[in-house]
Amino acid sequence: MSNILIIKHGSLGDIAQISGAIQDIKENHSGDKVIMLTTSTYEELFLKCPYIDEVYIDQRFSRLNLFYLLKLKQMISKLRLLKIFDLQNSSRTSFYRKFLFNKIKWSSTETTLPLGTNKSDFDNDPVLERFNFQLTNSNIITKHTLKPNFSWACENIDDLKKKYNLEKYILLFPFCSIDLPHKKWPYYNDLILLIKKNNPEFKLIIAPSPNEIEESKKINALVILKDNKALTITQLAGLIDKARFIISNDTGPAHMAAHLGAKGVTLFGYHTTPKKVSIETNKFKAIVKDNLKELSAEEVYSNISKELSLV
Repeated sequence: MSNILIIKHGSLGDIAQISGAIQDIKENHSGDKVIMLTTSTYEELFLKCPYIDEVYIDQRFSRLNLFYLLKLKQMISKLRLLKIFDLQNSSRTSFYRKFLFNKIKWSSTETTLPLGTNKSDFDNDPVLERFNFQLTNSNIITKHTLKPNFSWACENIDDLKKKYNLEKYILLFPFCSIDLPHKKWPYYNDLILLIKKNNPEFKLIIAPSPNEIEESKKINALVILKDNKALTITQLAGLIDKARFIISNDTGPAHMAAHLGAKGVTLFGYHTTPKKVSIETNKFKAIVKDNLKELSAEEVYSNISKELSLV
């Protein structure tokens, strides 16, 4: 048995996206131990993943912290790795490859770039296609990379459904990172009024993160918490999985929904394209408007009304 390392620090949406890649790596190394190097935020999540055998934490201290870098190098060296799969493909992991783990066989965007292509050009391709190219050019037979399945992350939420009387519900994600306000669609309350008027059979709910709980009071939907705290990632995955429909900004939960096979829509502004981030599936679609303030609640409802009548 050999040891294989995968590096993925985050974020939540990116982790949902690499579910298929992780599965492919494990299936191609079924007799080996697959280890994940991640951040503490995602330790519990990866411990639940059936394709990961062990989880190590990278605290991602400054690259000027030589003591930490030496400690990290020693920790990884003890694993006697056969290969490292860099699924983060960041400047930090590039630094690791060049200065910490340069004696270990390494798979990344940089090491598998198409001939005559630079990384900035390659990064404009759809993200799942990039992972598929990286793995196939690292001798991995890919069956799942282009169609990730995040269902392993789902926790049983029967207790939440009972507490909040959740049967037929639509789950909304009206928030976004405070650093990315251009991703935030401003008319969720208007859309909620339209849905309540035309589809009264649905309960409309939101599941805020810890720093969104206060803001969630401004949305006219039922707030779902667990013991007065925000749901964990696995609880949130379970809630998404049981929803009849998802309506979301371009956030991590939207990517979770897409790769959980959920029905729904995500609302996209000018910041990127649905194709580039590989978010659309046959059930999960994007509504695109350069300026999200010009996307009315009526336009969104007209796009989803037929779907709502079928779920």
